[in-house]
Amino acid sequence: MVATAATASLFPLSSPQPNGAKTPGKHGGIPDSVDVRGIKTKSVTSGSMQVKANAQAPAEVNGTRVKLMNGVKTDDNLTSHAPRTFINQLPDWSMLLAAITTIFLAAEKQWMMLEWKTKRPDMLADLDPFSLGRIVQDGLVFRQNFSIRSYEIGADRTASIETLMNHLQETALNHVKTAGLLGDGFGSTPEMCKKNLFWVVTKMQVVVDRYPTWGDVVQVDTWVARSGKNGMRRDWLLRDCKTGEILTRASSNWVMMNKETRKLSKIPDEVRAEIEHYFVDAPPVVKDDNKKLPKLEEANADHVRTGLTPRWSDLDVNQHVNNVKYIGWILESAPKQVVEKYELASMTLEYRRECRKDSELKSLTSVLGGGKGGIADSGHDGITDSDSDHVDCQHVLLFQGEGGGEIVKGRTEWRPKYENQIRGIDLFSGGNA
Repeated sequence: MVATAATASLFPLSSPQPNGAKTPGKHGGIPDSVDVRGIKTKSVTSGSMQVKANAQAPAEVNGTRVKLMNGVKTDDNLTSHAPRTFINQLPDWSMLLAAITTIFLAAEKQWMMLEWKTKRPDMLADLDPFSLGRIVQDGLVFRQNFSIRSYEIGADRTASIETLMNHLQETALNHVKTAGLLGDGFGSTPEMCKKNLFWVVTKMQVVVDRYPTWGDVVQVDTWVARSGKNGMRRDWLLRDCKTGEILTRASSNWVMMNKETRKLSKIPDEVRAEIEHYFVDAPPVVKDDNKKLPKLEEANADHVRTGLTPRWSDLDVNQHVNNVKYIGWILESAPKQVVEKYELASMTLEYRRECRKDSELKSLTSVLGGGKGGIADSGHDGITDSDSDHVDCQHVLLFQGEGGGEIVKGRTEWRPKYENQIRGIDLFSGGNA
């Protein structure tokens, strides 16, 4: 129906032919003498429709062949392609705009980096985006950054001492790994693994000047040095990554233990050859006072906490309790008033024996004195009056039961907490700081 209406608009048709009459042409009503463009090549009579052949060649207008169809000029090119103009021959504008935008954003990023480098060149030099760490200072110092997470802070909204100690331990192991000295053991070199040896800490001294808070980024530097004939010393400096302020200083002594006999061992010559060229000739960052700690027993202790047992998660790959766990056990027996009103400023720990998974322990604490005002004047918890605002405590961790051998003994110094150090909204309790 649509085709018939379109044909009728161009050619006036006569009345329908009688039934049985043949329709001229091959295309259902279109004469054979008419080509697909509708041009009649010769005069044909079909019913009442007559078309005279156009013997004149199609005219040309401005170099383009044009023809007449019922008085309307048509262009041969209109049936196949749109006319080629200046507009449709231009490139894709969207792709050109995307390229310009990409170039502009890249230039803006480079400009921001240059401006940041001018303001804080130290931060750009110490950038460690993935906290993997790297060797610095002629290959002798290992440096790694840590971000203080929300689950690493305590009730005071500052990082706990265990968090800082874990960061120190992590950098020590990563130092050995980055230097290419990590064997199959936990911090053991290849030669140490062949002889079933591993490192154990004998003494740890830590001084905390300020505790980082949630969201702070700290930078930890660590290096090793010689300590006697059969020992090694490892030092750490923990800084605020933004300001460069030293937050924590730590120094430790290490010796070797046989994994099978669980006895101390001398450093073999093969192992010494592996590690001695990494030693730094520098004094310890925390001066060793060599102060002897008096013996502390349950009879003269101010506070006792019993029934401490290691969990499976407290063990390391050498099947003994991680040395950071001992700190938490020691503080279990610290006086409540000291923990609530003071913060740990420094500690010295001496490791005597290793603790295994089946051990049962008890923690003892004795307050040596100090505490100007506050709990010192209260006369409780063994604290005496003193002109100092610091509190000194002595600790020991023992095996519970027969024998009761010492595992760790130590001394801690506490300073008053200053609530005005941290201001802002209390994100955890919903109140005001």
